[in-house]
Amino acid sequence: MTDFLQNNGFLLVTMVQQALLAMSLYYPLMCGQLSLASPGFYALGGYVAAIIGTIEYFAPWRDSLGWVIFPLEWLAAGIISGFLAVLVGIPALRLRGIYLALATIAFVEILRVVCLNLEITGGAIGIFGVPQLFESRWSYIWTFGPLLMLMLFFSYRLDRSRVGRAFKAIREDELAADAMGINPTRYKVLAFVIGAVLAGVVGAMSAPFLNTWNARQGTFDASIAYLAYVLIGGSRSMWGPLLGGMMLSALPEILRPLKDSRLIINGFVLVFASIYMPKGIAGAVGNLKNFTTRILGIGRSEK
Repeated sequence: MTDFLQNNGFLLVTMVQQALLAMSLYYPLMCGQLSLASPGFYALGGYVAAIIGTIEYFAPWRDSLGWVIFPLEWLAAGIISGFLAVLVGIPALRLRGIYLALATIAFVEILRVVCLNLEITGGAIGIFGVPQLFESRWSYIWTFGPLLMLMLFFSYRLDRSRVGRAFKAIREDELAADAMGINPTRYKVLAFVIGAVLAGVVGAMSAPFLNTWNARQGTFDASIAYLAYVLIGGSRSMWGPLLGGMMLSALPEILRPLKDSRLIINGFVLVFASIYMPKGIAGAVGNLKNFTTRILGIGRSEK
């Protein structure tokens, strides 16, 4: 078991990490908002942790109280990401559809260019030697894993709460929701902030995991990848981002023996899922479950 974790630990942690990043897109989509800003907040959170981690003043404290310093980095990243999300979200979320997607992509690119030209972020080279929380890569499952469990529980409770019902009402018909007394701007900003805080915290956890951080962590390509996780997994269920993020991040590694052919197969899987599973993997599993229940129910009634 130890050998398996040593050989595949990085992939396992990456699968959980990508599932969390997919969930950061899931919350705005609950309100029907196509936001692609998560890579920007992910990069921001990583920079916060990398900058704090490389400050000489905290070195003695980190050696003796690392279990305190690292959670403080995550908290700082979440607060800064949430504050920036409010500033960006209030004007940007007045847009809809493709216009909102373009605005959030512009935000990601602006943040990337700013980080490329700041001395504190290491410029184009980035920040190296970020202090690590664990010696082995697979041990980071003890930080990403509990966060994933917490977010799944949060999503479950949110889905059944008044706020979650407001999110869904706005997604289905914003004008009708507004007529029923729901403030669309307020709830859309709230969903945007929840996703931003999650992405920022994941970024702060990822900087020690990767031991380095640079502007390549938050790009347009990452936005498309996270969106693919949610759409292929299923955007109408909290299990969709989990399934999509884990499966699509593991697929290239599973197909690695096929060398260059794996890219073709990976693309084929995405096209197949988009055409034949429009509700995503979670939706297809739900339809299969309903079909099985219906068949078994018919069988019981006939008996």
